[in-house]
Amino acid sequence: MAVVDYLTAEQRNLRLLEADRTNPDVWKSYNRSVESEIVDLDTVDGWIQMINVADAHPYKAIVVNTPARNNDAVRQHGSLLLDSLTELDRPLITLWVINRQRDSLELLNEYLEVMKHPAHVVHVVRNGYFGDERKFELFDKSILRDAISQQGGKALYLPDVADRVTDELYTRRITLSEAAEQLKLGDRAELVRWRHTCKVLMGEAGI
Repeated sequence: MAVVDYLTAEQRNLRLLEADRTNPDVWKSYNRSVESEIVDLDTVDGWIQMINVADAHPYKAIVVNTPARNNDAVRQHGSLLLDSLTELDRPLITLWVINRQRDSLELLNEYLEVMKHPAHVVHVVRNGYFGDERKFELFDKSILRDAISQQGGKALYLPDVADRVTDELYTRRITLSEAAEQLKLGDRAELVRWRHTCKVLMGEAGI
């Protein structure tokens, strides 16, 4: 949601591909306001569809929201996307969100091993829901951080937003910009703070 919100605020042309079919939260909030569709990235057809969408819309940013369990499909079909990047003539930017646990880093390592390409950069986003930056010691002291840096990626930090704000977003299925107008004053102030932080993060990631 933060990526779509940022691109929309920057008046960038975009298309949303929602791959989390079990819980398509981003699509539910944004399908009324941005071009979007649901894709099944558990299947080869879904990967072909994603590539074809990127090819058909060369001047649009394609935002793909994937479920956390997507690594098996990446191993099977990720090469299709990598092999298409040169002809698509567009970069691939991954924002990989981690928690503070080892399994999160193991999944990241698998992804880095499979998705190697000169036009692909992976940024790691430490999810503030699990604590402040100091609590991500496992990643900060890992060789993965060096690997991310060597391929041009950055270690970013996404701060948490108050539960009452996220509850409103998910209950009402509204966009972040709609929430910034419709929520109560205190909630809006919290959301404005968080959106500003997201804007800085997206700039650092070169989105």
